Amino acid sequence: MLTAFARAFRTPDLRKKLLFTLGIIVIYRVGTHIPIPGVDYTSVQRCVDEASGNQGLFGLVNMFSGGALLQITIFALGIMPYITASIILQLLTVVIPRLEALKKEGQAGTAKITQYTRYLTVALAILQGTGLVATARSGALFSGCSVASSIVPDQAIFTTITMVICMTAGTAMVMWLGELITDRGIGNGMSILMFISIAATFPSALWAIKKQGTLADGWIEFGTVILVGLVMVGLVVFVEQAQRRVPVQYAKRMIGRRSYGGTSTYIPLKVNQAGVIPVIFASSLLYIPALVAQFSSGQSGWKTWIETNLTKGDHPIYISMYFLLIVFFAFFYVAISFNPEEVADNMKKYGGFIPGIRAGRPTAEYLSYVLNRITWPGSLYLGLIALVPTMALVGFGASQNFPFGGTSILIIVGVGLETVKQIESQLQQRNYEGFLR
Repeated sequence: MLTAFARAFRTPDLRKKLLFTLGIIVIYRVGTHIPIPGVDYTSVQRCVDEASGNQGLFGLVNMFSGGALLQITIFALGIMPYITASIILQLLTVVIPRLEALKKEGQAGTAKITQYTRYLTVALAILQGTGLVATARSGALFSGCSVASSIVPDQAIFTTITMVICMTAGTAMVMWLGELITDRGIGNGMSILMFISIAATFPSALWAIKKQGTLADGWIEFGTVILVGLVMVGLVVFVEQAQRRVPVQYAKRMIGRRSYGGTSTYIPLKVNQAGVIPVIFASSLLYIPALVAQFSSGQSGWKTWIETNLTKGDHPIYISMYFLLIVFFAFFYVAISFNPEEVADNMKKYGGFIPGIRAGRPTAEYLSYVLNRITWPGSLYLGLIALVPTMALVGFGASQNFPFGGTSILIIVGVGLETVKQIESQLQQRNYEGFLR
């Protein structure tokens, strides 16, 4: 593998792409440490230290921003508005005929949808930036911090507008950096930046576990977490690469004097067809009632019930709802992203059929049957992986400190596998040996 690394850097065009990607990553990480105007940076650092391992409702967004959210920097919102906009556009494509028609137009339609995604990203950044500034001014961003109310000392409207503009511009720049990596670097730019944001939080999370440990100054707990992490990475790689291959046979066709078709291929149906989307959906949906309760004044019965049952990650009701929502959204997302009838129609149009299954509607029903059967283990796997930080709560006392679980490990492994495949494909254009022997 080290030889493949050396060969990658010896290839001029691949070396340029790798160095360009690394340069963009450095710029992105520098931006996550530049505070926006109007923020008392000393108070922010004090509250971050006090809230270490207890990020509450903002833990998921803070993870996607590489820790920049709680630092209130220019890249505080990170890649999250773009992810949300992409998911919304993907869902709307199924509902709105105009977007569905654009999707079928090929590259021109995809470019149009990408433009809509950019506009929606900026709109969401303005909305989320305003919410973040309001939360920081009220002191709710760091609940329990003694100086939380003095994070934004200037309450003037001009200062608030300036802070929102800076965060929105930061989100637009993150989006631009991601597109630069996609065009001129290696891999999908947005995925690479997401990978870097999550990986940047690992060292501090692991060190916090070491400091909280009691056995051999925390080194035993530290080593146990590393060992569990390696096992989990192996499990996630195994399931993410698993797929059910449905065989497809294409009949021979005579066009003039030439014979076409007659080939055998397959439809790869992944066990985890939905990816990490169900976990993000379930987390976001469970944050909504807790966020509403946090900003509501007074004390009522419904607010007390939400604070008791839906804000603590180790509560049985929270665990049950989280798991069930992940399973539901796994089936929901697979249903809207994979259309068996469309696949069956395309196969019939080009003379393809599944051996033993008639073309047309029987093929669509068979694909639906297979897809439902493999989605069950995929959804249960997602639910169990997402609950790993909650299981770690018993052993380490703070689930936020356990990095190898939930959304983070799924994204890290998924992006890592995809990037390695792209580097390997570029190496195999010049050498028969790829990145991994």
